[in-house]
Amino acid sequence: MATPTPSRSTSSTISGVADGPRPEGDTALESLRASDPALARLIDRLDPVDLASWRARWSLDHFASLARAIVGQQIATPAAAAIFGRLQAFIGQRDAASAIAGASDAELRRIGLSAAKAASLRDLAARTLDGRLELDRLASLTDDEAHAQLTAVRGIGSWTADMFLLGQLGRPDVLPAGDLGIRRAVQQLYGLQAMPSEGEVRRLSEAWRPHRSLATAYLYSSLRADP
Repeated sequence: MATPTPSRSTSSTISGVADGPRPEGDTALESLRASDPALARLIDRLDPVDLASWRARWSLDHFASLARAIVGQQIATPAAAAIFGRLQAFIGQRDAASAIAGASDAELRRIGLSAAKAASLRDLAARTLDGRLELDRLASLTDDEAHAQLTAVRGIGSWTADMFLLGQLGRPDVLPAGDLGIRRAVQQLYGLQAMPSEGEVRRLSEAWRPHRSLATAYLYSSLRADP
């Protein structure tokens, strides 16, 4: 956990990663264009999405990525980074799950963790150690199986699980439909008067299967693009 390098178990890639000539990436992009004229116009308007760079935020190993997600909930990014840095320093070269499981309440408080986040990290550690959360096997599980194991952890909701599947595991067909940013991007994409519900986003995104992860990247990019 101390060194933010990719885990060997995270070698699978999202279809369409633009880090060199990849015919399957071109196929995914053309499939999205053909599936939805509105999405095709969005793709053509935006700079090409390099999913290899876009996924760089998930460069930590599986456990560290989930721990960072828990630490960062509902606090400002600088504060989250500082607390996570102290957590990494506390763990050092030890096994992360074992170190957290053996930490005292006082040690976790000194790191800056709230009681709720400490409880979530303890649950993450316990499930990792006893095998209820199969971090080494997540890459071989289906999307639904991996999602179920992740959301069983205290403090990990559907959005975090979706983003883990998309970024950490490189699954090609994941759309965090409940995310406010995605919902706003879909509203803008179709010129809707009201922000669509999560269910409406899922219905609209059916046409994008099996490349919804690439569509997700373009939708997020559209929120940062100039109008």
